[in-house]
Amino acid sequence: MNFIKNVLATFVGIILFCMMSFFLLLIVGVVASAGSSSSGKSTKSNSIIKLDLENVSNDYGGSVYIEDFDYKETNNDGLINVLQAIDYAKGDDKIKGISIENNATGLGSTQRKAIVDKLAEFKKTGKFVVAYADYYSQGEYYLASVADTVYMNPMGSIDFKGLASEILYMKDLQEKSGIHMEVIRHGKYKSAVEPFLQQTMSDENREQLTVLLNSIWESYVGDISKNRKIPVAKLNDIATNLDARNANLALQNKLIDKIAYIDQYHNGIKKALDIKYDDNINEIEILDYIKDVNLNIKKVSAKDQIAVIFAQGEIQGGEGNVNTIGEGSINRALKEARKNDKIKAVVLRVNSPGGSALTSDIIWREIELTKKVKPVIVSMGDVAASGGYYIACNANRIFAEPGTITGSIGVFGMVPNFKKVADKFGVNAEAVKTHENATGYSVFEEMSPKYKQTLTESIEIIYDTFISRVAEGRKIDKAKVDEMAQGRVWTGTMAKQLGLVDELGSLDDAIAYAAKLVKTDNYKVSLYPEYEVELADLFRKFLGMSVSSVKEDAIKNEIGTENYELLQRMNYLKQSKGVQAMMPYHLNIR
Repeated sequence: MNFIKNVLATFVGIILFCMMSFFLLLIVGVVASAGSSSSGKSTKSNSIIKLDLENVSNDYGGSVYIEDFDYKETNNDGLINVLQAIDYAKGDDKIKGISIENNATGLGSTQRKAIVDKLAEFKKTGKFVVAYADYYSQGEYYLASVADTVYMNPMGSIDFKGLASEILYMKDLQEKSGIHMEVIRHGKYKSAVEPFLQQTMSDENREQLTVLLNSIWESYVGDISKNRKIPVAKLNDIATNLDARNANLALQNKLIDKIAYIDQYHNGIKKALDIKYDDNINEIEILDYIKDVNLNIKKVSAKDQIAVIFAQGEIQGGEGNVNTIGEGSINRALKEARKNDKIKAVVLRVNSPGGSALTSDIIWREIELTKKVKPVIVSMGDVAASGGYYIACNANRIFAEPGTITGSIGVFGMVPNFKKVADKFGVNAEAVKTHENATGYSVFEEMSPKYKQTLTESIEIIYDTFISRVAEGRKIDKAKVDEMAQGRVWTGTMAKQLGLVDELGSLDDAIAYAAKLVKTDNYKVSLYPEYEVELADLFRKFLGMSVSSVKEDAIKNEIGTENYELLQRMNYLKQSKGVQAMMPYHLNIR
């Protein structure tokens, strides 16, 4: 009997081993082919680049390292790759122009500005940029405004109406449902939790939102005014009166140059390329162009390096990934940069609304250590607020775009409470404990004065530490920092006036400053961090991706993309552990 059991066990073991080996080989094959395969498209002579940015969302596409296989894969679909490709195209004789055709992207305002500035440089070489859309959102029109010729469908319109922000308040909902959020905060402007505390917007929040939106709008219309040669006052009149609501009005007010159908737009490009109307346009999409020219970009040889470390997404701790910031990958990149003799300076690209206060402080410490060896320059993207500002405040120099959202120097703690709903349904929680505070906090009991005192004490300590870090890093009196902190949000322009940032400029400007600081003009840019992925994580991702992606798509289709994003934000606040240094709200200008 034992013999039969041993044989069966061995047989099952062999089957399991074969199945595991099959999945391993399959995963390795998929990963390897993804990393090694080319786009299958090469750039032909007399071509144009189609600037399709639908699949570009992050500043950095990310580099993943699978330790079990000693395998590295780099995704070149970040904003930085797009900018490098457009820069390369300026000197590429095969590329004659760039077409922005029915573009739809989730890029933020400063990300779009970076592309607009790079396209303006591209145009200076004598090559053309043209744009066409059936309909322009405000964000997509801003991107198109840099084009030599802006086309629009005869039945199209431009959603040019100014900026607005809507916040949902849920105090009454909590009272009716019995689910209550216990909130403690420091900062009268720290309104990330305001919707749970009251039913209407506070005067402080309305004040800062008004100032913020006006500042962002001024930067937005300022660039459009420059690109389209239309006075800012005129643009404001157009927005107020909705004078771009149809193609004829948009043409009349000079927001577009031509009313045309897509075939007429393509004929215009053919004329610019000096080819027959019956001929096909040699067109290559931007992500395919990146793959095609990437080797040429990488061939740049230089004795020195500038490390650009991307800190993007909410600060959640752990290893982190391309969408979240963790101390694991960021601190490993900082350590590698300061130990590598070829790297002369570090540029930290921050695009984060904040998150975990603990993780922010851990990263702050690693930056402080790195500064003692090499200069650290910060480049702020769309947002570098709260925890995002925490990890930036001690840099040698800080660059921000005019429309960057920053500041929000404040902290909060929030935990759910189900006491009322538990009472309603007859649920009673009883605890047995060895010490007075052993139970900590129970969601089924009212928050005790002792627990509230402990949480408040923790928040006050972190807030005091936060403003101390800012005061020391920015060389500003601590009392002055406290005065302009309080969780208030500023744009890059306002932050410069307050001394929270040093210069208004792009990532390119920050890199150029870093190179000048270390006295090098022969350097290449190296991108970090590299995210470590374990075999178990890879298996979970491989086996679960289809289910999770189907579920995500189903929810998005049912409730809409914007509502899905709101649901994710609420879920983050619900699951957040520890004290948070988080921006008050999520702004997305479309």
